[in-house]
Amino acid sequence: MEKMKLSHLVKSGELNHHGTLFAGQMAEWFVEACFINGAQITESPENIVCLKIHGFRFNMPTNNGDILHIETQMVKAGTTSFTVYGKATRNNDIELIADGFITFVFVNENGKPIPHNITLDEAKTKEEKELRKQAQNLT
Repeated sequence: MEKMKLSHLVKSGELNHHGTLFAGQMAEWFVEACFINGAQITESPENIVCLKIHGFRFNMPTNNGDILHIETQMVKAGTTSFTVYGKATRNNDIELIADGFITFVFVNENGKPIPHNITLDEAKTKEEKELRKQAQNLT
């Protein structure tokens, strides 16, 4: 599936008491980026709700003035749910700041799951194949 990327400038108001990016802010940006990926693919953001964040891991701190890039791609599609992988990097995508998976459910106006009709294309790279394998094993 197509990768999508969003970027954010880390500003002083988003820092914690250690002077690094507040984890809650990073989590918000991560969920937002993964949601946008699903919304662009389904073209129905009003039908998407977050079910679970899987293994969201911070690998290093982020500082004031850093530009974060959050790259997302859909890696699993069931009948009514789908999973998006996201990774946050900085410095020209060299340093992995954080990554994880998010599963969303496609629902109707009453909150009941409905089919989203997403079909994943063939994985194009070794990395994409591995991410899809990992997504199959999420609980």
